[in-house]
Amino acid sequence: MTRALIYCRVSSAKQRIEGSGLESREQRCRAYADDKGYIVEGVFPDDVSGGGDFMRRPGMVALLSFLDAQKGKSYVVIFDDLKRFARDTEFHLKLRREFATRGASIECLNFRIEDTPEGKFIETVIAAQGELEREQNRRQVIQKMKARVENGFWVFRAPIGYRYVSAPSGGGKILEPDPVLAPLVTDALEGFASGHLGSQAEVQRFLERSPHFPKDKPDGTLRPMTVNRLLKKVVYAGYVEAPNWGVSTRKGQHEGLISFETFQKIQDALEGRKRHFPARKDKNEDFPLRGFVACDCCGNAMTAAWSKGKYRRYAYYRCETRGCEAKSKSVPKAKMEEGFGEILKGLQPAKELFQLAEVMLRDA
Repeated sequence: MTRALIYCRVSSAKQRIEGSGLESREQRCRAYADDKGYIVEGVFPDDVSGGGDFMRRPGMVALLSFLDAQKGKSYVVIFDDLKRFARDTEFHLKLRREFATRGASIECLNFRIEDTPEGKFIETVIAAQGELEREQNRRQVIQKMKARVENGFWVFRAPIGYRYVSAPSGGGKILEPDPVLAPLVTDALEGFASGHLGSQAEVQRFLERSPHFPKDKPDGTLRPMTVNRLLKKVVYAGYVEAPNWGVSTRKGQHEGLISFETFQKIQDALEGRKRHFPARKDKNEDFPLRGFVACDCCGNAMTAAWSKGKYRRYAYYRCETRGCEAKSKSVPKAKMEEGFGEILKGLQPAKELFQLAEVMLRDA
């Protein structure tokens, strides 16, 4: 009896659960084996899309490993379609050699493989045709995606803070702000633009403190590159672009989380250009430390205000940063400023500094 193995592959997880999926392909391969009188000893499925190195496909890796463990035994490996064998001509030929070195032959439902010069030539032509079709499909997909970007639609993975929904006018998906993550991203971007978050490291810590913001490291932290990319995405200003496809920056069809002016301030800061922050309009002699003291919880600048009580008014400093655990928790003005005074008292200039000042004043 001839021993057989079945390898079946689909291009996506969606195909796997539909009628043209793995089960239907396996069924056709089993019917072929029964007709030939083969005994099927194993089935190796894959749902990896496109071409590429077959050695990275889990199903193919498992199949080759199985053959390695069955030294001295001969197998026929059944494919339902020669194009499912390997979509790249280079890998097709390489995979043929891998099977040959393991003493395995291949058979396809839709192509009779012949070990003759003519048979090998036709097989190579069909493999090249599969590669051509894949490249043509890829080109067509890129052309369609490029056209959508040119019309103001974002076509890539939804950035953090957005999600895809069906466009109201039909014809595909469009970005809309995520109700949970969008406010957090807006606070981070505006905080960096305004200077309240003075560095990328501060933006990183701000985002890491949120339980909702997705982390990309096992320890619950973010990679610095993640923050840098977030600060550079023009999509957050309501614009789209695709430089690799020659599509310049243009107004998008989606709602921005920040203004383009804010986005430009962020780019100026990243490129080292000096940022000019407007004078605060809420300067008040009653609160000399407003904007200079930082929240112990989130690190952002605290604000201050008077609060009206039953009989009199009370002065407080407090944090108003969205998402901060200490948000709206007040610190009495007297307590805050007395503590600041104690810090000043502890600052004793060095004797050398007085001597230097004396020399400078004498020479002036």
